Order: sequence, then structure tokens, then C-alpha cells
Amino acid sequence: MVTAQIKPSLIVIQLSGGNDAMNTVVPYTNGIYHDSRRAIHLTEHNVIDLNGTLGLNPSMGPMKSLWDAGKLAIVQGVGYPQPNRSHFRSMDIWHTAESDHIADSGWLGRAIRELDPEAKNVITGINFGRGLPRALHAKGVPVASVGNLETYGLMPDIADRMTREMAVDVFARMYGPDDTRDAMLQTISETGMGAYLGADILRTAPAQYSSSIEYEGVPIAQSLRDISQVLLADVGTRVFYTQHGGYDTHAGELENHAKLWHELSTAVNDFIADLEEHGRGDDAVVMIFSEFGRRIQDNGSGTDHGSGGVAFVLGNPVKGGFYGEYPSLDPSEQLEGDMKFNNDFRGIYATVLDQWMGINPQEILNKNYEQFDMIRR
Repeated sequence: MVTAQIKPSLIVIQLSGGNDAMNTVVPYTNGIYHDSRRAIHLTEHNVIDLNGTLGLNPSMGPMKSLWDAGKLAIVQGVGYPQPNRSHFRSMDIWHTAESDHIADSGWLGRAIRELDPEAKNVITGINFGRGLPRALHAKGVPVASVGNLETYGLMPDIADRMTREMAVDVFARMYGPDDTRDAMLQTISETGMGAYLGADILRTAPAQYSSSIEYEGVPIAQSLRDISQVLLADVGTRVFYTQHGGYDTHAGELENHAKLWHELSTAVNDFIADLEEHGRGDDAVVMIFSEFGRRIQDNGSGTDHGSGGVAFVLGNPVKGGFYGEYPSLDPSEQLEGDMKFNNDFRGIYATVLDQWMGINPQEILNKNYEQFDMIRR
């Protein structure tokens, strides 16, 4: 387990749309890869070599520096039994950690409940983005959703200070403690007060923050900058969630995929550097996942939904390197034109829950999954 001085935080980045694992960690010496992807293959002259047979997408240079520093773990062949190529169903499986039936809560929502069973801190978990991802949902677990930390709060569009304070006062009295409410109204009240208290706490974070790191002006970079501000503010947030979209690369993949990974790699590298600058690099582990991989064969300019993905875990506490075998591309080993999964994604969840967050993974995942020796003790 981690030492008492460390304040372990988990940052989860969802790559929405189905990231092409084969053009992210590229088997550039494999003839089947080149034959299957005549329109979108990457050559040894393009990739960033890792071990003589596998290389990173050429836009992932900033993450290569994390690899060189031993802080980047690459989990190959990630998936689950009987893969589903539907965005909605596959993402739901990743969010709930349940592939056999529709679950009623998310894995991180359950983890937040373990971290704060009495829901004393309404911002133990925060989503940076719109809505509430299923991964963070669990009955009785408050989670804040922050679109923009600079403007986050109650009724930010009310410019007049006196009018806004009057409105917030009405809101507080409306949702304040009242034992006469029925169960449904009480739930609404608790949700409302959670939003009120969360806004009040989080609005102080930007004012406390100062950094020499200049994040790019793209949404994923701004979300990670917001996460850094809240983490450094020490307001008790332990679980951070955000998304980076556009990975459904059916067409124009080479250009679009490169743009996405440039944005993400640069943002992640800046985030880690930001924490390091503030002496907090040992406090955070970042996990990056997508709902599925893509087909082995290209479709002429992109790739269609497949399976057998790749996941990344990174940060100072992480033992960098490859975990698991790259799935075979031999036609006899393919799953209906897809890569077979070698590693159940819930093994990654179990690893970060147990070795990093100090949570019994069986309580969250309802089953024991083989863990990776990935976190520095």
C-alpha cells in the first residue's frame, strides 16, 4: 500500500468513440498489419520506436518522455469476453465493470462510496465535463460535474452581485435541511445542497493556483488544468474523470487520429509536469481507456468498430513498461476480423483500486481479477 504521506488520487480519461489501438501502439514490423492497412498504415520511419517491434503513434512524442522516465505502463490486448461493438453497450460495460447484465451503478461511484461512506464530502468525486458519466453514478453518492472551473458555481450568468447573492440565498433556504420532506423530495434536496456546497468549495481553487505550465487551449488540456487546480487545492477530491472525444475514426483516420493524440499526449505531459512543479507528482495516477479497439482491416480511409484495445496507466507511482502480450494478428487468431483480448479491463481496475487507492477491489467489482504488478510500493 502507499505511505501515509501520499494523498492518492485517480484521474480517469475516457477516449470516447473507440480508439484505434493498432495505430496507437503500432506493430510496425508486422507484415499482416501493413497488408491489412494499406490506406492507413504507419511505417518504421513514422512511429516512435519503443522496443524494436512496437512504436507509438508519431503524435505521441510527449508521452514517449513519460515512457523513457519509466512512468508509462501500456496494457495490451485489453477487453472483455464476448465483446460488443456498440458504443453504448461497450461503454456501459466499462463504466459499470459488469459485462453479463445491466448494472445499476458505476465502478467509480461504488469506489467513491467506499472512500466516503457517509458522503461527508460532496466533491470526493468530480467529473470535468457535461453530464454525469455512468462510471460515477451510485445511489447516495454525490458527484460534481464541472464544465469550466473558472465559471463554475451557482447561477454564474447572473452578473449583478446583489441579485446573485439573493438568488443563492433562496437556493440555500429551498434546499436546506427539512425533516418534513418525503423520500423523493429529500433526495432532490440533498442533490441540490450537494451542488450548492460543491460550488462553494470549488470556486476557491483557481484563486489559489499558480503555475509556469502553459496548457494548450483545447478542451482536454483545459480539463486537465482544472483537475490540477482542484488536486492542488486539497479539498478532498480523490477521483477525477474527464473525456476526450472524436475517436470514432471511420474516415480520415490518419489526420484525425494524429490530431487527437497530439492534444491528449501534450495535455497529459503538461499535467504531470504541473504536479511535479508543485511537489505533488507522487499523489496522482492517470488511467486512459476507450470502449473498444478498431477492426484489423482498414475500410479505405479509416477503421470500423472492433475489439482488443489498449489502455495506459501513468504517473510517478507507476512501474512503466508493457503489460500483457500484443494480440496476434494471424488470421487463425483473429476474432471475426478483430484482435482478441488478452487482458480483462477489470484487472486494471482491480490494480488501481487495491494497489493505489487502498480499496478492496472485490467490494467494487464483485469478483477477483488478476492484478498487474504496476504500482510502486
